[in-house]
Amino acid sequence: MAKTINKVELLGRVGNDPEMRYTASGIAVTQLRLATDRLRRDGDDETDWHQVVVWDKLAEAVAQYVEKGQRIYVAGRLAQNSWTGDDGQRRYRTEIHAQDVVFLDSSRNGNGGGNNGNHAYPGNSNGVNSGAGQPADDLPF
Repeated sequence: MAKTINKVELLGRVGNDPEMRYTASGIAVTQLRLATDRLRRDGDDETDWHQVVVWDKLAEAVAQYVEKGQRIYVAGRLAQNSWTGDDGQRRYRTEIHAQDVVFLDSSRNGNGGGNNGNHAYPGNSNGVNSGAGQPADDLPF
């Protein structure tokens, strides 16, 4: 079988305050929209909007420390979400399931710190956080 890759890296501004909820089994899920700009041939910028979904402890950290307008870096994978709307039509949405998030601006809770607010909150390949409850400079190793 041929090797395949599903990897996305984005650096942009958060378009809405993250919205966190819990699944029926108690797993945190946070959603946000991320804006990235690209230069068109005519010299104007065009904004692309990306739906980002974050799971588990990483979702809790994003909900706590990220707010609209902040710059963040997201690494993850593309995922297709589909459902049937109230009108009976099948709907589809492409999402980025974040596995790593880096906060590039100071947080709303004042935890930006002396390193310009740069905090990495890595997850593993399942989107589950591994130590995201602490800023990178506070980890015990």
